[in-house]
Amino acid sequence: METKSMRLDIAAFQSRVTGLEHRMTTMEDHIHTVLDRDQDLLYLCSKLTDLEDRSRRDNVCFFLFLEHVEGTDTPSFLRAALPKLTDITFDSSLQFQRAHRLGLKRQEVTSRPGPINACFLRHGQAHQLLLVARVHGPFRADGYEIRIAADFSKKTVGMFF
Repeated sequence: METKSMRLDIAAFQSRVTGLEHRMTTMEDHIHTVLDRDQDLLYLCSKLTDLEDRSRRDNVCFFLFLEHVEGTDTPSFLRAALPKLTDITFDSSLQFQRAHRLGLKRQEVTSRPGPINACFLRHGQAHQLLLVARVHGPFRADGYEIRIAADFSKKTVGMFF
């Protein structure tokens, strides 16, 4: 009787081991699928960051211009201020797709002013300005230090800091 009982127990254990092996194989397949999807997701994230940076390549950020100094017409303010600030003579007048202050309007003069973001119509003008800013910046205007930088995605900026 004991032998028969032991054979039944061994058969039950073999059945359980076979079931566990099958479940383990299934889980390994799922892990490989998840890892493949993870690699795809990383690739897509890098492509998305690249596309975002390319769409911003004509954008330039101006930091620390006093709040409200631009009035209601930011492009006109930049057209007048940039040649004086940087001593650049542009081939043609500066043209923008858009130019505006980022963030909320600050009422207090004591708070740090929000940056001005400008999307240049001509890539060459943005490139020329960034090149001069890299070599000669930061600039001074009305006793304040003005910084000029390219506009990159948060992910790209995070890589450098």
